[in-house]
Formats: sequence, structure tokens, C-alpha cells
Amino acid sequence: MPNIAAESLDRLRTRTSAKWALFPADVLPLPVAEMDFPLAEPVAAALHDAVRRSDTGYAASSLPQAEAFASFAETRFGWIVDPARVTSTADVSMGIVEALRQATKPGDGVIITPPIYPPFFDLAPEASARIVEVPLSGGIGDGWSLDLDGIDAAFAAGARAMVLCNPHNPVGLVHSVETLRQLAEIAARHNATIVSDEIHGALSYGELPYVPFLTVSDAAREHGVAVTSASKAFNLAGLKCALIVTASERGDALRAAMPYEVEWRTSIFGQIASIAAFRDGGEWLDGVRGTLDENRRLLATLLAEQLPGTGYRIPDATYLAWLDLGALGWGDRPAERALDVAKVALTPGVDFGAEVGRGHARLNFACSPDLLREAVARIAAAR
Repeated sequence: MPNIAAESLDRLRTRTSAKWALFPADVLPLPVAEMDFPLAEPVAAALHDAVRRSDTGYAASSLPQAEAFASFAETRFGWIVDPARVTSTADVSMGIVEALRQATKPGDGVIITPPIYPPFFDLAPEASARIVEVPLSGGIGDGWSLDLDGIDAAFAAGARAMVLCNPHNPVGLVHSVETLRQLAEIAARHNATIVSDEIHGALSYGELPYVPFLTVSDAAREHGVAVTSASKAFNLAGLKCALIVTASERGDALRAAMPYEVEWRTSIFGQIASIAAFRDGGEWLDGVRGTLDENRRLLATLLAEQLPGTGYRIPDATYLAWLDLGALGWGDRPAERALDVAKVALTPGVDFGAEVGRGHARLNFACSPDLLREAVARIAAAR
């Protein structure tokens, strides 16, 4: 399958989604996690067919999507999923909140690991829990890892759950099997719950392939809940459909205790698109991953040539780059100058954690190589 090319800038600017509607036309928007590629043809065809038959009611059941996902997960990851142990909902964040509502009581601690996807700071409070930060160990130079000792200590101090980002947004970390096994053992020792956000799982590049948390051990299956979606890999975020997956009686009880409205919030268009993506979108996904693989490496070359001193570690997964822009001397929030002067929109690093994000920014490289070149050139010119 040849690489999939991004759409033209003129065509992209006709989109009304957040990435293209939030900024003036002179800004190159590289913050929001949307991709610039055309929709996979099997997905587009399925949605057009649904419109033609006026199929715009409620999604009837999680099962069709669960069965499609189970086949995709086994083929792609060797993950055996029981469709009866899958509940659909509107999006991954909602699934995480509903899992936390069942796994914690009001006021319980929930561990997150900055730098981390900004909504993670809000999901535990939405579930009436409180945030416990255990930052990642390491950094751009040597790579990152979970601070397992810190996580163990946080559970020992009373935290009852953890939201794992697997793979990790924004640094592109793919957790090893051994790390995930140790995390599961820690959770088992404290009778805690790991809610694993695996939305970027299909976007790993092979050197360190993504490993689903529920596959690594009996302890992971007992104490884990996975929440995932086709939305990131196939650019379907606006269609609102995700999956909550369990692999034990303990996990099943957690899903069963959720209000029935959790499942009813699933969008029928999201379900139709997700089924088409999981069943027939594999070639398109491989083509997109080929383009993203080239872009993550191109970015390293561009930064070395035009912005030497910028910290960047080529991610093992996702289409997101975590940049240390401290060498530019632009202060704690370099994304502000990038937007104001260079007309390049990045996500401020401090949104991912006030301490660990200072001087950093996140860049979305799911775009054309030309747009990426232009963005780096603009930032370099603004020094």
C-alpha cells in the first residue's frame, strides 16, 4: 500500500473542525490531534450509504462494533477480545470517567503521569475523585518510563485508580511488556484499578510495538479496564464512538454497574464508521502510518538543521511530537510566541503539566511534509 498523502492546504481550510476553525487563515494549525488525510474510502462509503437510507437513529447495540474490533485487535495486536465484554460509548474520555466512577469513591486519588494529555487533569474530578501526579521518569535525552516506585507509593498512600496512557500522549512512549506487567502487579497488590487509554494503539511504528494492557498478565486482566476507539487512527473523533473493554469478572462487574445511558450515548454514525474502519480500513491505515513514519523522521532533520538545540525524541507511537523549545529563550510558554510571531499554532507544554511542560510544546505532524517544512521554517525565522 502506498503512503497516503495529506490533502491540499486550500481543501483543508474548507473543513469546519476545531483544527481548522479555531485559527485565522494565516496560521498553520498544528495543535489539535486531527489528521490532514482524506477519510478512508470504506469509511466514507459506509457513511454515505447510511445517509442515503436515512439511518440516523440510535445505535442499537455494542455488539456489531465489538465484533469488528475483536477481529481487528486479533489481526493487528494478537489481542483476543471477547465481544461480550465490550461496551460502547461516545468517546474515550467519557469511557474513562465512567470507569473511574465505578472504581473510586468521591475524594479517592487517581494517578496520572505528566506530561500527559491535558483532559486527564479533568477526568478524575469529573468522576468526583482527585488527581495524584506521578510524573514520568527520564526525558527527551534518554527516553521516558513510568515511575513504578512512585506509582506504588501513591497507591500505598491511598490512591485507588490510575489512568494509564498506552501509548503515551504527548511523548510517544510505548510501554514495554515488562513495565506493564510490573504496573499490573502493583495494582493487584493494592487492589486498585488501571484504566488504560489505548486510543493511539494502532499508531505505533514497529520498533517497539504497542502492547494492549489487558494482554500482559492475569493481574492486568483482573485489575485493568481498556478504553479505545477508531477515532485517532482513522480520524473519526467527531463521530463520537469508543469502546470500554474488560477481561475478568471484576472488570465485567465494573462495566455492568455503569448507567445504561453510557452505551446509549454511542453515535450510530460513529458505530457505522468504526465498523467499516476496523473491517476494511487496514490498507488505508498502513498508508497513513507510512506517511507518519516519514514525517516523524523528517521533523528530526528539520529541527537539527533549522532549530539546533531543540529537544525532540522521535516518538515510537502517535503523530504527536513533544518539543523542548527552551533553547529559543521564549520562556515557559514558547507556543505563544510561535503563534504570535511565526503564525504556527502548537499546544502549550504547560497544558500537559505545569512543571514538566515549561518551555515545551506539542506539535501534530499528521500533515503534509511541505506544511511541516513551512512550520519549522517559520519558527526558525521568528528567533
